[in-house]
Amino acid sequence: MKRTYSPLMLLTLTLATACSNVPPASQAQGTPERFGHVAIVPLQSSDTPEDLAQIVGGTVLEWNDCAAGEHCSALVGLNHDLKAQSVGALKGRDIYVEPNRDVFGGGGAMTATMGGKISMWSGGKISMWSGGKISMWSGGVFAPLPENTALWKKINLEQGQLLAPRLGAGVTVAVIDSGIDLAHPAFEGALSDPGTWRDFYSNDGVPQEEGTFGVGAYGHGTNVAGIVLQVAPQAKIMPLRALGPDGSGDVVMIAQAIDWAVARGAQIINLSLGSTEVSKVVQEALQRASDQGVLVVSSAGNEDRNKITYPAAVAETREVGNSSLSVGSVDLNDLKSSFSNYASNLEMVAPGEQVYAPAPEGRMAAWSGTSMAAPMASGALALALSAGAGPAGLTNLVKQTAANVYSNGANAAYAGKLGEQGRLDLKAFLSSAVH
Repeated sequence: MKRTYSPLMLLTLTLATACSNVPPASQAQGTPERFGHVAIVPLQSSDTPEDLAQIVGGTVLEWNDCAAGEHCSALVGLNHDLKAQSVGALKGRDIYVEPNRDVFGGGGAMTATMGGKISMWSGGKISMWSGGKISMWSGGVFAPLPENTALWKKINLEQGQLLAPRLGAGVTVAVIDSGIDLAHPAFEGALSDPGTWRDFYSNDGVPQEEGTFGVGAYGHGTNVAGIVLQVAPQAKIMPLRALGPDGSGDVVMIAQAIDWAVARGAQIINLSLGSTEVSKVVQEALQRASDQGVLVVSSAGNEDRNKITYPAAVAETREVGNSSLSVGSVDLNDLKSSFSNYASNLEMVAPGEQVYAPAPEGRMAAWSGTSMAAPMASGALALALSAGAGPAGLTNLVKQTAANVYSNGANAAYAGKLGEQGRLDLKAFLSSAVH
């Protein structure tokens, strides 16, 4: 069951008038229609959503306006084959149709049963300030969550935060995931305007996590968002729910969430999710994000395979390589995590084991997975942007300044498959990014 929130949290969402205009039909509240197929239809200046819906006999989900340098197309949900007369009526346009597969999943697992602990949250909000000064560290201990002290020292978080004293202020990170616990005290003052929130799984404006504690993906998105804020405590989180309680989401939901985040001002998108199948519909959404200079961070997957999941697998391609980043996981000794995927096209790693963060129902809990490593990189990018670094080339810089995880024969079985260098180093990255 979803919780009840104040009227402010339930503001009616307005349509964007720029790049991803969403027709009113898709804004109706309630359980969304699940489409069997989704089509990309190139647009002409005379097209209207109403005319296009009638021609193809489907539902127009997105209307990406024609503008210089932007892709000009509509996303249409279909529950039937596209008829020959429909194709003919569209004057020979290069229409692409793919199954709306439910193939995306959020990785990682709550690891309280593996020596961790679950307890009620007692640290107040994550963005802790005292008299205008940073109070995140006390005597070398990470104040909000002492359990993460060793982990944050490994990536030089304290030194990195000193190099970027605005701590992510002015930067919005869209977390496309299973939702978050919107009422958790750790997120007080840390979320974007409610008008930017969206639940694509339930088709409403309240992306609240749903499920049973300790089962499935319940808590996944809350943990991911909490990790971003521990690295960049003054950043804003834009919560977007595109995964259900079991951690799965379909092509339409992921693509819509990416376009939504871009249209509503996110500078960074965190995708702690992946699929073994490539989707052109999602790929075009990623391309639109890249065209707008939005940085996208994706997790590599948790199957211990010599192949990383999509969209992490395309993060270094020519099309989106200047704005995307793939992240795998290592332990505190910089050894590949037993679960982490690896590959020659994996760009970097971060410590993703036993990472404590907020959990639903006002709690805290530890999760392990490449899903936990990715938001560390997202937080790092937020620190750099808030310190005045431009987005161009920033994903390349963060991997180029990574700490070497291959020295003295370490990770010999994975040489060159945990990134060119390896593990996130905030001190080295921010020293290069802001000086």
